[in-house]
Amino acid sequence: MGMFWSKKETMKSLPLNALRALAAVYLSGGIRPASRMLGVAHSSVARHLSEVEARLGARVIDKGGVQRAVAFTALGERLARDATTAMSKLDEAWEAASERRTPHAVVISAPPSVAALWLLPRLPALAEAHPRIEVSVLAEQRVRGPQEDGADIAIRMGAPRSGEPAEPLMDDALVPVVSPRLLARAKAARGGPTGSNGVSRLLRDLPLLHDRDPNAGWDRWVAAFGPSDLDVGQGPRFGSSDLVLRAAQQGQGIALARLRLAEDALTAGTVVRLSEDCVPLPMAYQLIGRADGNARHAVRTVWRWLRDTGRRADGSGM
Repeated sequence: MGMFWSKKETMKSLPLNALRALAAVYLSGGIRPASRMLGVAHSSVARHLSEVEARLGARVIDKGGVQRAVAFTALGERLARDATTAMSKLDEAWEAASERRTPHAVVISAPPSVAALWLLPRLPALAEAHPRIEVSVLAEQRVRGPQEDGADIAIRMGAPRSGEPAEPLMDDALVPVVSPRLLARAKAARGGPTGSNGVSRLLRDLPLLHDRDPNAGWDRWVAAFGPSDLDVGQGPRFGSSDLVLRAAQQGQGIALARLRLAEDALTAGTVVRLSEDCVPLPMAYQLIGRADGNARHAVRTVWRWLRDTGRRADGSGM
């Protein structure tokens, strides 16, 4: 309770207009450009900067720098940068909240890899099944609830947060994949390795491509199938599962890919599985949000369609 009241008092005391002016100066580089950005008199912006300094009891603008090119103090630079980030988030939240949607519009947020590799390829089937529903997709890497980014439904990789309304979407598994050309060259160089020993030799010979996702590390493969002496520290690292898969398609090395996300690439033959073994990832994806009687009909329809599509994927075997 004490924390609640301290946050409440902080909200009351924040000089929001002054911080908004500070952010505008930081973005535009000067008092007059900031006044044009905000649509106010430049004297008003200058007063807001003075208010910030008075409240802090310290300078945020170097003396003599307020007329043209503004020079920030170290304190002012940090505060202005953070204020700019905060104001940008407020703008995003306001735009999302004020957006007018038709009763048939549904917004789905998902991590970029899931959005690009799993969700988007399946949206034509959703449109065919429910032609009146308009689906928009937000590619969002940060772990947030649907209401936090203006979405109706969120697809999450991993477990839901505590108390979050969720339903399992589908499982997944990690499989080593490689481009057919790179595999052919490696086999020719090795005299055509086959079997489990051949896989181990290929893993040693070729670069390992790493996903920064902690649930998709090569250490999980080694723990399950070896080889125990494999150097899992070597090889380039990528910030998302779709980048890792694309690097594998380009022949840069072997990726330990999420099977659900690599499914279309495997079907197209741009990558092939190096082994039929896999590392299971149970409850790998969740649907986050509410699809009860309080949700719009279109939201409940899309939720059920996503859930059924995920169940068919789990029933197809891995």
